[in-house]
Amino acid sequence: MNRSRALAILGLIASLMGFQCAGCIPARPTGDSNELRGTITISGAWALYPMVIRWAEEFRGQHPGVEFDISAGGAGKGMADVLAGAVDIGMVSREIYPEEVEQGAYWVGVTRDAVVATLNAQNPYLEELRAKGIPPATLRGIWTGVVATWGDVLGDGAIQDSIHVYTRSDSCGAAETWAAFLGGLHQEDLQGIAVYGDPGLAEAVAQDALGIGFNNLNFAYGSETEQPISGLAIAPIDLNGNGTLDESESFYASRGELLSAVAEGQYPAPPARALNLVTLGEPGGLVREFLVWVLTEGQAWTEESGYIRLSYGEAQRELAKLE
Repeated sequence: MNRSRALAILGLIASLMGFQCAGCIPARPTGDSNELRGTITISGAWALYPMVIRWAEEFRGQHPGVEFDISAGGAGKGMADVLAGAVDIGMVSREIYPEEVEQGAYWVGVTRDAVVATLNAQNPYLEELRAKGIPPATLRGIWTGVVATWGDVLGDGAIQDSIHVYTRSDSCGAAETWAAFLGGLHQEDLQGIAVYGDPGLAEAVAQDALGIGFNNLNFAYGSETEQPISGLAIAPIDLNGNGTLDESESFYASRGELLSAVAEGQYPAPPARALNLVTLGEPGGLVREFLVWVLTEGQAWTEESGYIRLSYGEAQRELAKLE
């Protein structure tokens, strides 16, 4: 793996080290009641991880007495950890299930992003795929084993190269969201080589010329360049299935262009989706202070971090849950 791709995929993970803490301290000091102190522990979705890291940096800058312990491991881990009381907040990049609510899951939506299909940048059929796009029905066939060759995708029987399909091994919102987009499927219905985590899946496709996978958009595009990370190309979706990628469907050249398509509803939901922060029961104290800040001041850092800012109405709706 070359150095630039390693930095693009794993640089966000390295930044975690600055947010580890040895233990907890009281949520409020006995002295100045206006000074926030304590530790907030957070785990879960890779999709939210870069954004929460940024929020933690900014919040800690305003409140130096607050520490964060943040780890990524998939939405399933975030939900399991918070319901078990192992962390204060779970990052969950999918809808919250009724059975989770029954167990005490309490959540606020904090931003939006999307999942995209990824190809290897050296795919021998890349230019034709970019011109035609891949219809949703064909994408479903790829991840259910019905569509097996790149000739099947392109309608060319002379092409016999097999499609190397990748999916996620960890319980995650990206896989569940992608499966939902493919038509009422769930993560366990997706076939392919299972790889752990967003960075791992991106790297697997980047090293396989015939590979196809899916990633949260902030692991498919570089945070600084806003272009697809080295070794990857974004698989365009022929949304109307007319056999060509129309101008209205062509919005993958940069992260900003795709985010605009998500915000304007051109890119479908799913795989566009809301991202949630979950607590065990209604939050209070330091955790509530942080969530209120995320929904107010914290929204200022969403767009530059590669996410979609909540509208005023959306933010007010979520804030009402914390009153």
